[in-house]
Amino acid sequence: MITLYTFGPAYGLPDPSPFVMKTEILLKMAGLGYQKTKGNMRSAPKGKLPYIEDDATHIPDSTFIRWHLEQKYQIDFDRHLSETEKAIAWSVEKMLEDNLYWIVVESRWMNDENFAKGPSQMFSAIPWPLRTLITDMIRRSISRTLQGQGTSRHNPRELATIAARDIAAVATLLGDKPYLMGDQPCGADATVFAFIAHLLCPLFNTAIRTTTSAHANLVAYSERMMRTYYPEPGQ
Repeated sequence: MITLYTFGPAYGLPDPSPFVMKTEILLKMAGLGYQKTKGNMRSAPKGKLPYIEDDATHIPDSTFIRWHLEQKYQIDFDRHLSETEKAIAWSVEKMLEDNLYWIVVESRWMNDENFAKGPSQMFSAIPWPLRTLITDMIRRSISRTLQGQGTSRHNPRELATIAARDIAAVATLLGDKPYLMGDQPCGADATVFAFIAHLLCPLFNTAIRTTTSAHANLVAYSERMMRTYYPEPGQ
């Protein structure tokens, strides 16, 4: 049995990490049996979630997990795609994971109102005043990461413009199709759905939520995928 290490449900979503959601959806798409348990980033490989344990082997990072599933279980999530379509799907994934993701992080961790409603709840079990010290330390660390990565060097209007271009690109590619690349889901749909669900999260007051909500096809896509992969509340 594969074990998937997660953060656990939060923000009204199956997980506060789109990468955890991506990995779980891939497991569901593959039809593989698995169990979920809360992970600890301090003991996690590479210091982040998700990771899976499969036959006593730990595999971190959602992309490497996908490749592990494909290789070990002979699964081809993109078997129905042409080589050009595979390249497009990969490009969309990386746009979301390596560009839009950081704008999402900035909007949740650096905005005081959104931070109080969302990420701060991760530290609620830590007793005061240690909670404040740890929260401030981690928030400063994320701020340094955003500065080094480049996202926080842009002002809010510039970040909203970048995000809008990313979101519009996904909406245009999806069009009126049920899935990103056609009538069947592919591996990239796990990533796209996870991100769109997070962008639409009503808990956070962000420009990216407003922009995403304006694309009716993305809203319908997220609702359709949620019904398919998380039909039961709290999954």
